[in-house]
Amino acid sequence: MRRVPVCAKTGAMTPDPVLPDILRKNLRIVFCGTAAGSVSAARGQYYGHPHNKFWRTLHEIGLTPRRLEPAEYPSVLDYGLGLTDIAKHVAGMDSQLPAGSLGSDATARLRAKIMRFEPRILAFTSRTGGGKFLKTAAGVGLQPETLGSVRIWILPSPSPAAHWNWDIAPWHALAEAARAA
Repeated sequence: MRRVPVCAKTGAMTPDPVLPDILRKNLRIVFCGTAAGSVSAARGQYYGHPHNKFWRTLHEIGLTPRRLEPAEYPSVLDYGLGLTDIAKHVAGMDSQLPAGSLGSDATARLRAKIMRFEPRILAFTSRTGGGKFLKTAAGVGLQPETLGSVRIWILPSPSPAAHWNWDIAPWHALAEAARAA
């Protein structure tokens, strides 16, 4: 059973995030999902489904020197990378999330978090997440919008549920842009 802490400031009950943010100032890239998938939530690991392409792809595009295992997710900081989700307190496929989970409150919290930590790039690991954040039907790749000095990318989802739409080319382009910055 998940612990529900009391907010010290207001006394209100606040749920723990499904997965903790892995963030610090000045990262090269922060990868942002919509919400933890059910397998990731059950395992307590980002991109934890055995068929998720995230960890393999990070290595293939040269952002990590070896393929990390999902349980090693905190070590992404060692490579200048970070991890977060738009919806921090729910899990499941996008279509299973409660109404409002990816709405204006969640995107405002993400926006504030990114402005605080100031990575060079915010990369959404799905078109759904990127579109919710930008409030538009955005395509994959580098977006014309920025968040202050933070460049925004939208990538094809590495989720096994989105295998039909997989294309590693935008991930390669992101890695090249990160190396050039």
